[in-house]
Amino acid sequence: MSGDDSEGRPGLSRRDYAAIAEFRYQLRRFLAFSEAAAARAGLPPQQHQALLAIAGHMGAEPPSVGLLAERLLIAPHTAAELVVRMVEAGLVTKTHSPRDRRRAELALTPHATAMLADLTAAHLDELKSVEPALARVLNGLQLMVS
Repeated sequence: MSGDDSEGRPGLSRRDYAAIAEFRYQLRRFLAFSEAAAARAGLPPQQHQALLAIAGHMGAEPPSVGLLAERLLIAPHTAAELVVRMVEAGLVTKTHSPRDRRRAELALTPHATAMLADLTAAHLDELKSVEPALARVLNGLQLMVS
């Protein structure tokens, strides 16, 4: 990245900082929307993320507590506690793997599937509305890196 009005680290310009700031702003706007939509549906944001991770898992094995820890960037014991709360809320089922009894496999309940479908539709609509701004920022960043 480079520019003509460098400030701070050599080679970085105000435009570089502005592009990163705008990118982070657009991400935060989407995350704020996401958190508010989850709250309106009665879900804490972390549970919404967990439901998405389970529903969107494309691996050969069913999703597990370890997968949630990885996808949510949380400690395994934190993921295990999250799963307990989600089982108690009727959002997730947890069963032992038939091949490895130490591994807990996770699945969405019908109630969670319906909630997540509504939330995901709203998120896709929101992404369509922020796409032009994100594309503009990402294209600008790409040009600066080149």
